[in-house]
Amino acid sequence: MNSIVQLTLLMIYLSLLSIGSCIRWHMQPNSRKCLREELRENILVKGVYEVSQVDNQQVDYVVKDSKNHILSQKEDISSGKFTFSVENYDIFEICFISKALNNHQGAVQEVFVDIKTGVEAKNYEGVAEAFKLKPLEMDLKRLEDFSEAIVLEFKDMKMRADEMRNTNESTNTRVFYFSLFSMICLIVLATWQVWYLRSYFKAKKLIE
Repeated sequence: MNSIVQLTLLMIYLSLLSIGSCIRWHMQPNSRKCLREELRENILVKGVYEVSQVDNQQVDYVVKDSKNHILSQKEDISSGKFTFSVENYDIFEICFISKALNNHQGAVQEVFVDIKTGVEAKNYEGVAEAFKLKPLEMDLKRLEDFSEAIVLEFKDMKMRADEMRNTNESTNTRVFYFSLFSMICLIVLATWQVWYLRSYFKAKKLIE
């Protein structure tokens, strides 16, 4: 009985983690709004969008990586879906561009986007049908994938923490040597200044 309760709690917890990125906003005419997300390699991305329609006005979208490679693009959208796969660790950007046509003054449009990545975007019903899995087996497969995704997230977090620690250590070392160099320069300059003033006063016979 306890194992069933634990499994249920785990499913609830993982379901909370699987909530995608939903956003809704009001877009001004002739404006642009971009959403960015950092993704690791071999990740599936799925998105659903809806745009309220206005006469003589359109909204386009484009998905690019950090090297400006276009992964998905469509003009004059109303509602639909987009899907692409991420091969390498990168930062990806989806931009929505509003355009008022024929010198039209334009009006505010409402835009809704729901983006799912990784395990969230996977079609488990299709997997269950393809491999003839029972509902419980499909749930266990989903839990396995979620668990693996959590482990990978922790690995990514640890890797980023290690990178930040190495950067901090390198910065501290550079600051230490720069401070040491600055102190040596100050000591040398102070010594030279004392020697110079002493020589000057001796030349003027102000001191012996």
